[in-house]
Amino acid sequence: MGQLSLKEMFSTYKEGNGIFKNKDILTSRYIPQTIAHREDQINQIAKTLAPSLRGEKVSNLFVFGTVGTGKTVSTNTVVKELEKTSKKIKILYMNCKMKNVSDTEYRLLAELSRMMGEDIPYTGLPTDRVYQIFFEKIDSLGNSVILVLDEIDALVKKIGDGLLYNLTRINENLKKSKLSIVGISNDISFTETIDPRVKSSLSEEEIVFPPYNATQLKDILTQRAGMAFSDGIIEPGVIQKCAALAAQEHGDARRALDLLRMAGEIVERAGEKNIKTEHIDKAEEKLDFDRLIEVVRSQPKQSLAVLSSVIRLTEDGHKNIQTGDVFYVYEKICSSRGLKLLTQRRVSDLIAELDMMGVINTRVISKGRYGRTREIRMLLGENLLSKVKKILTENDLLPN
Repeated sequence: MGQLSLKEMFSTYKEGNGIFKNKDILTSRYIPQTIAHREDQINQIAKTLAPSLRGEKVSNLFVFGTVGTGKTVSTNTVVKELEKTSKKIKILYMNCKMKNVSDTEYRLLAELSRMMGEDIPYTGLPTDRVYQIFFEKIDSLGNSVILVLDEIDALVKKIGDGLLYNLTRINENLKKSKLSIVGISNDISFTETIDPRVKSSLSEEEIVFPPYNATQLKDILTQRAGMAFSDGIIEPGVIQKCAALAAQEHGDARRALDLLRMAGEIVERAGEKNIKTEHIDKAEEKLDFDRLIEVVRSQPKQSLAVLSSVIRLTEDGHKNIQTGDVFYVYEKICSSRGLKLLTQRRVSDLIAELDMMGVINTRVISKGRYGRTREIRMLLGENLLSKVKKILTENDLLPN
């Protein structure tokens, strides 16, 4: 059979080939009516926030757990139901990883003010004035306001804890409204770096979301798969394999759903009829590839400059690459690109971070009385390397 024309291929996709009924059910956008295996955590969040229905100031709440444990979907389910129950409750939700919105105090406060109908210019006002407008707008509502800061650790890393300090003390200046903060984070350790007064106030109540185990993930996947795929598409063993792989990845339900969705897409693109266990292997390989590229793309220029140095040394045939070798090339890149030159110790830290991401591999070796150094080697295969070099080229960091 010859290759389909574009018209024939698009017609096939438009009509559907019987794989998916509703692919969105396997994405993080989908909010299930019931959230399996999170009843206890949802009840804890609800009981903490419920006094707002009586107009009372509720405790600030800190929700934490690893990626894909249901923190955000559970929290949003509770606060949306609260808002529907009473018109005297206003919910403000902000994902603190959003670029150009939560990377400065000014932009974050301006965006939150816009959510309440207050138009603030993107630039031009003193930050103190933006704070004042934000505080006045909250007080004018006369409501219980619950501010949900998702990935709150990213906010602190970007702009420090000054904003949190001000927000946790806002009620001292409010006369008609009450503000409570719900912080959501994958990283509980970030609280160790913030002002003890902020930590104490932010964590008045804490709720932990434990990782899902393989049995729980199997339940979640079975529920979603029944709605997402046509009947009889998934062969025996597929759900169990997805659940087992995701359980190894810190019990990440998002990872499990991504694996199943990607396996379905692979089958759909190949024009096949059933999802088999081998399709899960292919999905895992593709997801790991895409994830690594996204991680590299999100790195700051200094990290990319260090990675570029390792690539240059590897392609020049250097064996037993050490930190000093990387720093020598890194210096040249900084000089030619007008980048600030970091210390060799900081570059060593960046090398360690790249190792943790799985981009390079390092091995600490002793040099006797001369101390220790890292022996570095590149882990990227040819396909990945070409994608990474494209990112470096886009950032003008590929060595000449």
